[in-house]
Amino acid sequence: MPHIDYFFATLSPYAYLAGQRLEEIADKHGATITYKPLDIIALFGRTGGTPPKDRHPSRQEYRAQELKRQAAKAEKPFNLQPMHWPTNMAPSSYAIIAAQKAGGGDLGALTHSFMRACWAEEKNIADDEVVRACLSAAGFDPSLADSGLLVGAEEYAANLEEAVNRGVFGAPFYVTDTDQRFWGQDRLADLDAHLSGNL
Repeated sequence: MPHIDYFFATLSPYAYLAGQRLEEIADKHGATITYKPLDIIALFGRTGGTPPKDRHPSRQEYRAQELKRQAAKAEKPFNLQPMHWPTNMAPSSYAIIAAQKAGGGDLGALTHSFMRACWAEEKNIADDEVVRACLSAAGFDPSLADSGLLVGAEEYAANLEEAVNRGVFGAPFYVTDTDQRFWGQDRLADLDAHLSGNL
């Protein structure tokens, strides 16, 4: 059974625009997924990247154009300048980690709900009520927002170290159990083809 390690940040616009295509691809191929939320700004600092606000204006302008195009292609509502961006990614990330350990809900839906809350719904994913609502809507116990704090913090930091050690440098980033790496939501078709044995 193939496996995919999914490295992402809950504030990543490109991870939001991926929707739940990863989950669809995994279902198609009988693959399992481990969700590995991480601090994308820290990852940039460790792997030679630059946070969006520090990039050259030409790169910022291109990013703005490309995000609008990708949102149109994905047919997703998208606010280029959401009210609560950037914000603290830790609470939503800890909730995902706790939910993954607890089981019983739809982890893909939970992950996407945080991103949708930021990029389409003008919600602050660092807010406790938003975190609880996302957990509940995805079929998880909303109290995971509290109970998973300690383990979540440790695993969140460990995900960053693992990402650096495994050649991950952006988000979303998909790594197969054969160490094939796919960066970006626009590489999901390639991941699908790889799992089909065609790439």
